[in-house]
Amino acid sequence: MEELTLAQNPKGLEGEGFFATKLSNVIGLARANSLWPLPFATSCCGIEFMATMGSNYDLARFGMERMSFSPRQADLLMVMGTISKKMGPILRQVYEQMAEPKWVLSVGACACSGGIFDSYSVLQGIDKVIPVDVYVPGCPPRPEQIIDGIMRIQDLVKTESIRRRYTEEYRTLLESYNIT
Repeated sequence: MEELTLAQNPKGLEGEGFFATKLSNVIGLARANSLWPLPFATSCCGIEFMATMGSNYDLARFGMERMSFSPRQADLLMVMGTISKKMGPILRQVYEQMAEPKWVLSVGACACSGGIFDSYSVLQGIDKVIPVDVYVPGCPPRPEQIIDGIMRIQDLVKTESIRRRYTEEYRTLLESYNIT
């Protein structure tokens, strides 16, 4: 029988009957295991994401069983597939409607870099209109790759400051996208 491994406790003081740590560590752990994704799928990468949600890969084990189709109730924007230049402003509006803290996962070659569609009508990467936290390359990426991207987002969420929005680095990044 396999031995179960438990999640590692955040750093802190522990003893018999107590455990003390920083509030930001506890909040990061809670946020990382309760992400509410908003899938923005336009083509074949969306089909791979559906496979990731299925029983073979079970994305629910990461605390993501509730898909949110309202930007106001989501904290992870998952952009999958080809994004045309006409959809760029809509994608940006969806991003701006999300409450802080929020993260962006770019899934597939088309969302990351325009893919094979080097044409006048296709956005050559969603990072032209919104900031991206994690890129998942592939055409289309396998469900294992999408899960790895989600795990990278979770690592980012666990270690990120509670006050991400108010850091100078984050403000500078948003100003570069003309987002205030």
